[in-house]
Amino acid sequence: MQSFQDLIQGDMPVLVDFYADWCSPCKAMDPIIREVAHEMTNKVRTIKINVDNNQQAAQAFGVTGIPTLILFRHGKVLWRQAGMVNKSSLVAAIGQHLV
Repeated sequence: MQSFQDLIQGDMPVLVDFYADWCSPCKAMDPIIREVAHEMTNKVRTIKINVDNNQQAAQAFGVTGIPTLILFRHGKVLWRQAGMVNKSSLVAAIGQHLV
């Protein structure tokens, strides 16, 4: 199993969804993230990080509110958004960072 750091180091952008099971906005974002992941297969990888179970990762990236979405490539933050974002804005944000 790859570590979080290994996952965000690659050439392919990785969209990380920091969420919690009890968070209503996080639940509302889930289908949007799934659609984007499906439509952008082979362009972006998506992973979910439960902040209750992975507090160290959340703290390392200054996640203070959820949902927080962070796009990484080569371990660097390319884009981040705290709170909800609609599908078209999310696709546009990711699209700006595709090679």
